[in-house]
Amino acid sequence: MKFQQIDKNGTLQGFVLMRSCDKKVSKNGSTYLDMVIYDGETDLVAKKWDFNGTDEDKPVPNMLYLVRGTVNLYNNQPQFRVERIRKAAESDDVDISDFIPSASFPGEYMFNSICAYVEKFEDEELKTLASAVLDTYKSRIIDLPAAFRLHHAVRGGLLMHTLSICRLAEAVSMLYPSVDKDLLLCGVILHDIAKSDEFSLSPTGLVDGYTVPGTLVGHLVKGAMIIEEIGKEKGVSDDTRMMIEHMLISHHGEPEYGAAVRPLFLEAEILSALDTLDADIYEIESALRDVIAGGFTNKLWALEDRKFYNHGRKPVVTDVNFDWKICDGRAAAETDALAPEGDADGKLD
Repeated sequence: MKFQQIDKNGTLQGFVLMRSCDKKVSKNGSTYLDMVIYDGETDLVAKKWDFNGTDEDKPVPNMLYLVRGTVNLYNNQPQFRVERIRKAAESDDVDISDFIPSASFPGEYMFNSICAYVEKFEDEELKTLASAVLDTYKSRIIDLPAAFRLHHAVRGGLLMHTLSICRLAEAVSMLYPSVDKDLLLCGVILHDIAKSDEFSLSPTGLVDGYTVPGTLVGHLVKGAMIIEEIGKEKGVSDDTRMMIEHMLISHHGEPEYGAAVRPLFLEAEILSALDTLDADIYEIESALRDVIAGGFTNKLWALEDRKFYNHGRKPVVTDVNFDWKICDGRAAAETDALAPEGDADGKLD
């Protein structure tokens, strides 16, 4: 954690990005704030007890705040007990970009890595389709998160998630000769393309909600619509468009999870399974990152409210082991320029 200790009693102070904040009522009838804060390195559950303000007085998500308090363990998890909090002021001279959770790899690098897969397609129709869609949507997906609150909900998370599944799909294709590698990779690369239409973004570049089309249509169906439109424009055959469209509308697996139909051919089933696998691994690793060896996470809603155990046999990280020298030199030279890290300090009024 990047908080500074300001007295001998262990009181900590620092700037944080407010991830979420809900006003709740405790068992004794008092009102408190239940928050998740991000200090530039770690998400942390935080509580502000005996909160007497209105809904308008509570902190706003995706804004910077200066907090003071102490950290205690609750169910073996660190929890920040907020004593004082105020919104960051311009005079604090704090750069919000230092507090925006981002993918471990720059968008240009990840986008070029994905394009390198497309360039190796032997199927010319799939190459034409994937290239056209990527060219059309590059500026909209280069820094896009993959989710609102769940897996890869960070700047650049969509491409990080997509590239991870590309690596998984490549391995599966090597193991099982029956798999159409180009078809599988094309579906992987395009499966979440319409999240650019589904999400509304805050000034930080993080998702703060859903658009009207995102709510009424969703990214699975909208993705199929994109494939139909661009595919026809580029002369891609009906059969090829249909295969990719089916992969997009079925990749959530079950209707209860948003799939229009269940996967009905091999590559569609593999895409759905790898999509779930990558999302689950990210969720588990993210939850375990701040759990001491021998401890359990809180219940993970996205994983049937299970608690996961940190066995401590290896360090827990959420960075994917990408090879920076991949892609025949396509990765941009500026990809070394990751967001700078720095300690924040200031004074509470």
